[in-house]
Amino acid sequence: MDKVLIIDDDELLVKGLRLSLMQNGFEVDVAYDGKTGLEMARRNQHDIVILDLMLPEMDGLSVCRGIREVSNVPLIMLTAKGEDVDRIVGIEIGADDYVTKPFNTRELIARMRALLRRSRNSYEKKRNVLEYGDLKIDPSSRRVFLNGSEVELTAKEYDILYLLASNPGTVFTKDQILDQVWGYDFNGDIKTLNVYISKLREKLGDSTSEPKYIVTKWGSGYYFKG
Repeated sequence: MDKVLIIDDDELLVKGLRLSLMQNGFEVDVAYDGKTGLEMARRNQHDIVILDLMLPEMDGLSVCRGIREVSNVPLIMLTAKGEDVDRIVGIEIGADDYVTKPFNTRELIARMRALLRRSRNSYEKKRNVLEYGDLKIDPSSRRVFLNGSEVELTAKEYDILYLLASNPGTVFTKDQILDQVWGYDFNGDIKTLNVYISKLREKLGDSTSEPKYIVTKWGSGYYFKG
């Protein structure tokens, strides 16, 4: 049974969401403020976190940063705001996905299951380690190393890198990446993927003008330079 942590101060929303998740086979923990939520996330072993952006005691972005200091647990951020900057900041500090309130619970659960499935894909674990020069990708642990040092990636950043690196030279359109990594019909802005690619390149020390790993195929998409 997957264990979910909901961090949200909207008690009515949490009550309904908690019931729906339990009916769908999830075990659910709840925190109604950011400080308590971060303490619970650090203390307990959860399979996925649902985190509201606007929280008392400590805002969602700070909580996300705190969680990412100790864990790569899949994390979905809830936001009542629609501005691109909120989504972009959330992605930059480690959120794997975002849902804008009000949301459809069935869609949220579908996104949760897609993240969980990709975080422990049994097929991927059977694959061999990928090595390209100083870059090493270990599917069994979902860890990435560059020059012998571990590169801390979010779940989505890892999934994008693994998709491209396991198919070197193959150009993936942005729609194909969204479909294969997110695993559902993505209704957000394509800018979301651009942010992930940018952060991934930054962590790999990759250059847009002279890429060593991720290459932009202008007008088409991206491919991995194996």
